[in-house]
Amino acid sequence: MKKITCLIIDDEPLALDLLESYVRRTPFLELAGRCSNAFEAMEQLAQQPVDLLFLDIQMPDLSGVEFSRTLKNGPKVIFTTAFEQYALEGFKVDALDYLLKPFSYEEFLKAANKAAEWFQLVWQQGQKTADENCLFVKSEYKLIQIKLDEVLYFEGLKDYIKIYLRGHDKPILTLMTLKAVEEKLPPEKFMRVHRSFIIHLEKIESVERSRIIIGDFSVVVAEQYREKFNQYLSSRFLNS
Repeated sequence: MKKITCLIIDDEPLALDLLESYVRRTPFLELAGRCSNAFEAMEQLAQQPVDLLFLDIQMPDLSGVEFSRTLKNGPKVIFTTAFEQYALEGFKVDALDYLLKPFSYEEFLKAANKAAEWFQLVWQQGQKTADENCLFVKSEYKLIQIKLDEVLYFEGLKDYIKIYLRGHDKPILTLMTLKAVEEKLPPEKFMRVHRSFIIHLEKIESVERSRIIIGDFSVVVAEQYREKFNQYLSSRFLNS
C-alpha cells in the first residue's frame, strides 16, 4: 500500500508537536506539513493536496468543522478535540474518526488504521477501474495500450481486427478475432452491431433508420443485432 499523505492542523504548538511525532512513528503515514490555523491549511492544500487531515475542531476565526465544510472533494478528515460533545458534529461532515484529547499513540494508531482501511478500499477500486479502462494489444512486434475511452469502433477482418481511435489517422491492426475482443469489453459501453463491427456506444453521433453514424464512419445494424440495439436506444430515449 502506498503511503497516506497527511496534514496536521492545530492552534496549540504542543498538540502539533505530539501529532507530528505520532505521524512520523506510523509507517504508512507521510507528513506533508503542519499548520496552526485553517487559513494556513488552505494555502498549503492549494500548493500540495493531501489524502488526510488531522484537524483540531476548536480554532479561532474558523473552526475545524467549518473549515471541513469548505473542502469539496478534498482530503478525508480525522478530528481532534478536547470536548466529546463535538464528536457528533464531526461525523455530520463525514469525518473518518475523531480523537479525544489527550490521546495516546495507541488511540491515534487505531484511528489511522481506520483511515488506512478506507483508503485501501478506495485505491483498490480506483485501480480496478483504471484496469478496466484499457487493453493491451500486440501490433507491429510491440504491445500497445489502448484506452477504451478513445476507441470509436472495432472492425473485424477474419483473424485480424482494426481499432479506430479518436484523433488517430490510421487504425491499429492486431491479430485477434472480434469475438475475443468482445469478451474483454465492458458491455455497458460497447456493442456488436454487425458481424464485422463493435461500436463504442458513447461515440454515436446519430442514428438514421438503422444506420449508425460515428464521424465519417457509418454502419447498418445487422438484423441479428437489431433488437438488442433498439432496446439500448429505447432505454435512453427522451420522449417529449
